[in-house]
Amino acid sequence: MNTNLHSMTNLFSQLGLPNSPEEMDKFFELRRPLGNEVALYRASFWSESQRNFLKEEIIEDADWAMVIDEMNSLLH
Repeated sequence: MNTNLHSMTNLFSQLGLPNSPEEMDKFFELRRPLGNEVALYRASFWSESQRNFLKEEIIEDADWAMVIDEMNSLLH
């Protein structure tokens, strides 16, 4: 596992999303709450490539996993 720590801002960039504080707040406001039965990567608002990235990073406990877990918490 890579020891680089990624930020939420970097995750939004990696996913191809606007990453200003205001845009990230808006993203969470519009999509929250995500039902507890919905895995983050299965949410309907992701593109296929975003979904695959999130799923792979979580399954592999890769270097993005910690910030993806944070995103998951913020959406649920």
